[in-house]
Amino acid sequence: MDVPPSSHFIYIPVMLVLGIVFGFVMGSRATRDQINMDQKKADERARKKAARHARAAASPINDD
Repeated sequence: MDVPPSSHFIYIPVMLVLGIVFGFVMGSRATRDQINMDQKKADERARKKAARHARAAASPINDD
C-alpha cells in the first residue's frame, strides 16, 4: 500500500476548514433571513390585530 502524497496532508484539512467556514457563513445568513421574516410576520399580525381592535372599538354596540 502506497503512502499518500504530502499534498493530502495539506489539501484535506484545508477543504474541511473551508467547508466549515462556508457552512457557517451560509447558515448564519439563512438564520438572519429567517429571523427577519419572522419579525415581519409578527409585525404584520400585530398591525392586523390593532386594526381589528380599532374597528371593534369604533363599531356601535347595542346594549339594549
